[in-house]
Amino acid sequence: MNINLLTSVDTPTISNALDLFRGDRSSEGFTKFPVICSNRKLKPVIGVARTARIIASKKSDLDPNSLNKIRLDYYEYMAKKTHDILDNFCVIQDMDWPSPIGSFWGEVNVSIHKGLGLCGVLTNGLLRDLDDIDKDFMVLANGIGPSHAFVHVLEFDSEISICGLKIKPNDIIHADKHGAVVIPEEAIEILPRAIQFMRDKEDIVISASKKEDFNFDKLKVAWDKANKLKF
Repeated sequence: MNINLLTSVDTPTISNALDLFRGDRSSEGFTKFPVICSNRKLKPVIGVARTARIIASKKSDLDPNSLNKIRLDYYEYMAKKTHDILDNFCVIQDMDWPSPIGSFWGEVNVSIHKGLGLCGVLTNGLLRDLDDIDKDFMVLANGIGPSHAFVHVLEFDSEISICGLKIKPNDIIHADKHGAVVIPEEAIEILPRAIQFMRDKEDIVISASKKEDFNFDKLKVAWDKANKLKF
C-alpha cells in the first residue's frame, strides 16, 4: 500500500478513482452532508475505522464508576492497533444528530486521541476549543458548539452511520476537508493506477481550457480525446 500516494491526493480524487474500481458511479460509500474541518490546511489522512456512539442531551444511567470504566475501555479500544501499516481513525456517531448539543471534541480529547496514535476523527457531533486544539490533528465535525452538556460514550466497536456514510469497524477511511469515503480493501491495489488515469483524463481537458485560443470547438476535441482513454 502506497500511503504517501494515497495521502497526496484529496478525497474527491479517491472518490473518482473508486468509480473506476466499481465500474460505475455510486451514491454510496461517502459522506453526504457538509463537514467542518478543524484545519483546512491539513493534508488528507487514511486510517482504519475505530467506531463509537455518544450522546449529550441526557445524563447517563450508569453510576460514576461504570461511566468512568466505559470511557477508559473506549480509550483502550481506540488505541489498539489493528493494521500493520495504517493508523487508527476515530469515527463517532452522535445520537443527538441532526441537532447535536454537546461537544465530545475539544482540546482534551484531541490531545488524548493524537497521543494514542490516531490520525483523525469524523463525527456528526460538535467541535469546540477552536483556538486551543492541536492544529495537526484532523477533526471533521457537523458543527461548532460551546458546551459538552452531558456528553458520554454509549458503546463502541459497532457499525455506525455518519453524515449518510455507513462505517463498520476496521473499514479503511480516506478523509480530508471535503469529507470521507470508505475504501474497500480489494480496491487498494488498483487505486494508484486509477488515480493516474483520472489525472491523465482530466489533464487533457484542463490543459486545453487554459490555452489562449480555447473555444467550444477545442473543448469538443479535448472532451472526445479524454473519453477515448481506456482504463
